[in-house]
Order: sequence, then structure tokens, then C-alpha cells
Amino acid sequence: MDLSLTHRQQQVLRATVDHYIATAEPVGSKALAREYALSISPATIRNVMGALEQAGLLFQPHTSAGRIPSDFGYRHYVDELMLPPEPLIAQFKQSLRRQLRTDSWVFEVLLRDATQILATFSGCVGLITLPQAAISTIRHLHLVQVEPHRVMLILVTDAYETQSVVMELPHSTWDEVDAEHIEQELKILSNFLNHHFDGRSMQDLMALNQHELDCEFQKYADFLKILFSDLTQRCQALSPKNILVGGLAEVLRQPEFSELKQAQTLIHLLEEGQDLLWPLIHEWTSDPETLNSPGSTLQRNKVNIRIGSENLLESIQEYTLISSTYQKGKTPIGSVGILGPTRMAYEKIIALVTVMADYLSKYLAQTA
Repeated sequence: MDLSLTHRQQQVLRATVDHYIATAEPVGSKALAREYALSISPATIRNVMGALEQAGLLFQPHTSAGRIPSDFGYRHYVDELMLPPEPLIAQFKQSLRRQLRTDSWVFEVLLRDATQILATFSGCVGLITLPQAAISTIRHLHLVQVEPHRVMLILVTDAYETQSVVMELPHSTWDEVDAEHIEQELKILSNFLNHHFDGRSMQDLMALNQHELDCEFQKYADFLKILFSDLTQRCQALSPKNILVGGLAEVLRQPEFSELKQAQTLIHLLEEGQDLLWPLIHEWTSDPETLNSPGSTLQRNKVNIRIGSENLLESIQEYTLISSTYQKGKTPIGSVGILGPTRMAYEKIIALVTVMADYLSKYLAQTA
């Protein structure tokens, strides 16, 4: 929705959002006139707030109360009025270098520490997904005959994880020569595949083009595509869908969780509903149109921001989820996120998510 605000309206909206984020209390015109250098009278501020309410950017939770930002108000604030996060990014980079251990041989230990740091710095829930095996780098492929007409494909990733799948050879090979010849042919095909896919992601297996195969392997083209598809699906099914969670105690101190029901809903989601939360934090796409509807992406920082009702999951439509991906090389393998009330310090949390995702990506690059 296109919205053009005057400079005065932008000033009042920014001050209202900043005041509510800081205090969790509805704000009135007198408070804004007293605490912010707006250079206009309370009466004028009141009129401007009324116009912002009509535009759907503010609302009154009670008739006698001041106003607070709506989801649309936060969205306009984030997209148009928020201060650039670069100074905070520099600050968080220094903090992470001091506080995040990088001497562990186990990447999951580093991720657990990182999750708690996200929570501590933000006062919200820190979320980090474990790396996904389905997008690991291929280290070795091997085709081996296990029965006269059945072949096993064994795959080893750069993390030394091993997966395998068994399939029947195409019927076109059944009447050809003996098992010894087929075994020799499979060995040559294995060497060809290793040369072609070494160091590439498993997603590349699905992109095998028949024209890329040597003439002698053309008869295996359809067989290989089915074989790779089955293997990829198997790896996706076996990939850990765990989301590391930190900071539940921190976020429950926020006034939004003063009611027991609110707290119980969040606890249930984080403890038992991770399969519902997973697609939201783990949504990877480079298509700006997809990212901008609903929610938006700050392309300069590759950060996804979903505010309140922009979240498709009903149980978090009173929260904001800010997330980004960490990568191995150019391939996203996991997500970093922060979940908290819509009344959150957006500049700070966007900077924190950006820095943490970048930190984990650089760590993986250094240990490759």
C-alpha cells in the first residue's frame, strides 16, 4: 500500500513508535511534545495523530488511552523512517568477537552459544536452525551393484555424512553382457559423476542435464535423475528440523506476556510447534516479490521482517519475526532469527540478526 506522509506526520509517527517501544505505554500528544523536539504544540500533535490513526498507522487500545502503532504503522516505520542499522552493526561485530567462542570443534556448540547471545542482546527469543544436510557439498559418489539388476548409490558429504539409496537398473541394460561388465561400467560412471559433481551441492544433482553425460552414459540419464531425486528426498526427510531456542525467560519478562495465556501460547509453539515455525524462519528465496508479500526484506542486509499479521502462522500474529540466512560459500544452509513482540527495537534487532548471520557464514568459510 502506497502512503505519502508529510514531514510533520513522519516526525510524529517516528516519535510515537520510539516512545511505545521504550515504555510499552500508549502515548499522548502532551508526552510527545514534552519528550521530543517536534517544535509543534500538543494540539497540533493531537491533530496529526488523529490523521495517522485514520490512515491505519496508529490506534487507541482504549478510548481514554493514548495511541500505539498498528502493524501497518510498524511496517511504515521499518521501511521508511527507521535509522540505518550500520552503526549498530559495527558495534555488534565487536561484541561478538569478544563473546562468541570459536574454539569448539562442534559447530552445534557454537550455534547454541550464538542463540543465547541473540536472546541476551535482544531481550527476545533467539532462533537458529541447524545446518541442512540436503544442501551439503558433495565429497564422493559411488555406484555399486548389489544384485544382478539393482544398484546402490552411496553419497558422502563434506560433513562426512553418508546417505544411500537402492534402485533397479534400467531394463535397457538387463540384456547386455554379464554382471562383471556392468560392475566395470558402474565404476567408470562413478568416476565420471565424481569428476562432475565434486564440491557441488546436492541441489545440483537435480539439475543433471542429459547432454552433460558422455554418449556411453546416455542410457543411464533417466535412471540417474530418478536415483538423484530419491536420494535428495531421503536426505531432506532425514535432515534435522531442529530450531535452537534461547531467551524464553527474557521475552516472558516483557509486559506483553503479563497474561498467562499469551505466555503459554508462546511456550507451546517453541517447545512443541517447531514444525509450524520452521517454514517461516527457514524461508529462503532471492525473489524480492516473494519476500515483500507479505512482509518485506531489507535487501542491503538480506533480512526478512514479518510484523504481526504479516506472519502466516496465527499463533505468532502478535509478534515480529526477523530472520536471515547463514551460508556455506554461496549456499544458504541455516537461518538466524529473533522472535518478539511487535514492540521491539527494530534497528537493534535487524543489526543483530545481520551480524550473527554474517559471523556464522564467515566462520564456515574459514573452517572449510
